Amino acid sequence: MPGVLEKIKSVYIIWHEYHDTFPKTQRYSLGNHIDRVFIDLIEVVSVATFLPQIEKLPYVRIAIRKLDLIKILLLVSWETKSLGNKKYIVLSTPLDEIGRMLGGWYGKLNKENSPD
Repeated sequence: MPGVLEKIKSVYIIWHEYHDTFPKTQRYSLGNHIDRVFIDLIEVVSVATFLPQIEKLPYVRIAIRKLDLIKILLLVSWETKSLGNKKYIVLSTPLDEIGRMLGGWYGKLNKENSPD
């Protein structure tokens, strides 16, 4: 599902700009961890995109977990005031859409791969 990969990439680009504005005390801990999980998410989704249909399901499941972790870490960033309200909303809105896309992809794959 290349559309989801493009969407993740565009949100990551926004995140990358925000990461530089994190307070120093959070930038190299929480900020870098969010960055790594974002990069992991991009990697997992790109791998899933090019796998045969039967092998995609575990990767999509991992992508959903990574996305959930990003959402939780961004929430922590917002609660600790490392990320302002506006920036949190700018990131959260497309991440929710990505979650729906990944959930739909997972459901489709699960249906296609399940024995009748």
